[in-house]
Amino acid sequence: MDNKEFFEALKMLAKEKKLSLELLCEGIERAIVTAVKRDYNNKDIVFCDIDPDAGTIRVYVRMNVVNEIDDPDTDLTVEQAKRYKKTALPGDIIEIELDTREVSRIAAEKGKHVLRQGIREAEHGQIREEFQSRNQEIVTVKVSRIEPETLDAFVEFGKIEERLPRSEQLPNDNFREGDLIKVFVADVKDTSRNIPRATISRTHPGLVRRLLESEVPEIYDGTVEIKSVSREAGSRSKIAVYSSDENVDPVGACIGPRGTRVGKIVDLLGGEKLDIVRYSDDIAEYVAASLAPADVISVTVEEGEEETVCRVVVPNSQLSLAIGNKGQNARLAAKLTGCKIDINPETETDDVIDYGF
Repeated sequence: MDNKEFFEALKMLAKEKKLSLELLCEGIERAIVTAVKRDYNNKDIVFCDIDPDAGTIRVYVRMNVVNEIDDPDTDLTVEQAKRYKKTALPGDIIEIELDTREVSRIAAEKGKHVLRQGIREAEHGQIREEFQSRNQEIVTVKVSRIEPETLDAFVEFGKIEERLPRSEQLPNDNFREGDLIKVFVADVKDTSRNIPRATISRTHPGLVRRLLESEVPEIYDGTVEIKSVSREAGSRSKIAVYSSDENVDPVGACIGPRGTRVGKIVDLLGGEKLDIVRYSDDIAEYVAASLAPADVISVTVEEGEEETVCRVVVPNSQLSLAIGNKGQNARLAAKLTGCKIDINPETETDDVIDYGF
């Protein structure tokens, strides 16, 4: 089916809607298939290929060549198949071009719906591509409105509006309409109606990870590696870093001269404290480092079938520091290392702190 005017209109539409011509054609292909399939009992045998360069639309069905027909919608006998392919044999799949008049009739009946559906699918496809390219990344978005009752923020993300729930905002976030804010794209999924949606967050550990990558060249170029991040958003995060280069101090690289690098990230996170600790394959060393800023006297590692238990001894004067406010320091250390941590004072008291998952 050749239609020069159709393709000229299609190109104008793509330009007007700021859509990729390829995505628009793909959307219209799917819409045509959906429309034509209804005349074939909705069997998945209808296909459509649109080639804007050649200016052609090809609609066809794929039929199975069989000795005995089981489904008349999908099967052809060898004798029937030989009308389309003289060498047809059982087991072959035959492509049968649909009569252009038949396709034109269906397209004319459902033309507006097919075009609207094709445009919608192209728009969704373009949004999906944009979202996927930003998945697990930080994006800057504009606050379009605030829900008064829930304080959920709605932001402009590409061509659509996405919700940033209050639960995914930092405790001290107080947005206003028009604010430009940084969010982390945690996930991209399609709804039941095949509409792409992005899950965005300011509390996700990935936000801290990406901010470090953007501020620390050694992380960006792979000299320093982020091994793990544990976070209680708005309050404190712990980040374990490692370098295989003995000449590179991974902790110092992240902190930066006079704390400039980590300080910038703290400012971007509204004052959230960051503990940068050195990762080690030695579990005892790793757990001791994870409890910073507290000093650790010793770590005894007990490997269990389901979990690793680390019994930590700290100076009596460091006990409250190792535990942290409401247990936060020990809790974040346990999340960071993946170990269950028991904290004990150097001299015998009744204080034994057990933190883990």
